[in-house]
Amino acid sequence: MPGLLSRILPRELTFFDLFTSQAENVHHAARLLAELFENYTDVANRVQAIKELEHQGDTIIHDLMTRLNQTFITPIDREDIHALSSKIDDVLDLVDAAASRLVIYRVDRIRPQTVQLARIVPQATEQMLAAVRALEKQNDILRYCREMTRVEKEADRICRLLIAELFEEETHPVEIIKWKEIIEVLEASTDKVEDVANVLEAVALKSS
Repeated sequence: MPGLLSRILPRELTFFDLFTSQAENVHHAARLLAELFENYTDVANRVQAIKELEHQGDTIIHDLMTRLNQTFITPIDREDIHALSSKIDDVLDLVDAAASRLVIYRVDRIRPQTVQLARIVPQATEQMLAAVRALEKQNDILRYCREMTRVEKEADRICRLLIAELFEEETHPVEIIKWKEIIEVLEASTDKVEDVANVLEAVALKSS
């Protein structure tokens, strides 16, 4: 019966558009974060711009969940729609958290070594966006997912080096606490990208 219903009733394809909008929003925020680390000026306004993207992300996920509740037949499993949207939102939350900590902790200058890690974040979200865009036609998703995992491992490697350098070079305990957390939140955002990859891999394997 489910197969017959799928052939008779139209399938709701706007989920793919909403996923793409969500991933584009995250990638935009990640780029702004990297640019902030590269050019640490006008901090409060630029952090606020990232916060506004986080609010936009909340609106997109609300629209997506509303659509899910209103749709009888979905293009992919309902639990996968919920999981994918939630995992993408997790990435944005951590990008926003990393930016917000710069203001909360009153960071007056960026440690130069952290710029490399900040640049890794949009590299990860770029691959995530490409994978989400490929979701509808199932083109090259697994290749993008492998790249997302590779980028996460690189972020993890850089994170370990940065924390080791932090303890070697910094003598002020408050600065150590602040920067250790900022570094770990940056790296955690790429962990969440890998979580997105895991969901996408599962969806791709179900469809193969």
